[in-house]
Amino acid sequence: MSLGIGVYAMNSKEAVQLYCNAFGLELGYHVLNEDGNYFHCELLKDGEPFLAVAEADDDNLPGGLNLSYVNPVEMGYTVESRDEFYRVFEVLKEGGRVIIDPCTLPWSPLATVVMDKFGVRWYITLPQHRPAD
Repeated sequence: MSLGIGVYAMNSKEAVQLYCNAFGLELGYHVLNEDGNYFHCELLKDGEPFLAVAEADDDNLPGGLNLSYVNPVEMGYTVESRDEFYRVFEVLKEGGRVIIDPCTLPWSPLATVVMDKFGVRWYITLPQHRPAD
């Protein structure tokens, strides 16, 4: 069994390009809306499912919530090095907003939270550790 993760992103076509660039993904199965954005697409890493992306619009949000106020999910991504951390950070923050500047946290030697220009929040971290008991 596996857990699939999907996000609704504004301007999903551009979002997919950004995520492919940031995380080294490739576009898998996909279906486009008439406007050229994604009705559904699957992004793969090393041939395995990584993330599904669909276009965000007021019709696919619960209770008629407005897109500008909704951010129901924060995606987490653990990197393997400081170089990779800063590369991913730079790509995702372009046109977006840094929520938490890169910093040390009690459970991580380096972490940040970025909302990308498509309205998706990303928690990026070096491998985490547990505090001493």
